[in-house]
Amino acid sequence: MGRAFEFRKARKMKRWSAMSKAFTRIGKDIVMAVKEGGPDPASNSRLRAVIQNAKAVNMPKDNVERAIKKASEKGQGDYKEVIFEGYAPHGIAVLVETATDNNTRTVANVRSYFNKVDGSLGTSGSVVFMFDHTCNFRINAEGLDPEDIELEFIDYGAEEVFADDDGILIYAPFESFGAIQAELESREIEILSSGFERIPQVTKKITPEQAEDVEKLLEKLEEDDDVQNVYHTMEESTDE
Repeated sequence: MGRAFEFRKARKMKRWSAMSKAFTRIGKDIVMAVKEGGPDPASNSRLRAVIQNAKAVNMPKDNVERAIKKASEKGQGDYKEVIFEGYAPHGIAVLVETATDNNTRTVANVRSYFNKVDGSLGTSGSVVFMFDHTCNFRINAEGLDPEDIELEFIDYGAEEVFADDDGILIYAPFESFGAIQAELESREIEILSSGFERIPQVTKKITPEQAEDVEKLLEKLEEDDDVQNVYHTMEESTDE
């Protein structure tokens, strides 16, 4: 299996996927999608993807509809996507994706988290190159073979396809998202969820004691409401 498979396996049970955090993330994603392409999912592919993700985490339909309606209101503020880069203790690179309506607050908070654990917040471009920006789709596996899907979707950018207990996962470069989404929809293959991830090109092995130092930073970041995703280069166990 490739890096995407190992990355997914290691992150499968991570605490940041808690329901409340997932709802907060998706709520912001809805606002950004509606501001970008309007409130109609039929003509807004980004919004369609967010709605699929809302279903995947069992977000109530009423919540989704309210969020779309609220995002359409003139008085609704917008969220800006901002990336922060830095180093945790022991040379572990950390990349933080945020969605914020108050950049001053977010910058101050993220900087304080790094400072409190003797980490350092870097400049733009200081660690982002260490991660591959990928897109992914989870599709209904019923009646489908992962190997066939891999062969059929190579032309649309698919690089890695594998099955797990919840369906078939397709990984591809970030820029292939639109082409794969369109082809899956044209074939009427059910998309269960989709999204983007940053997979470290190389990971660093550290001791359990050192890992605890890094985890302190990751926990602080993951608990912040402005933070959407946290990625790092620390080698993680893939044991189930």
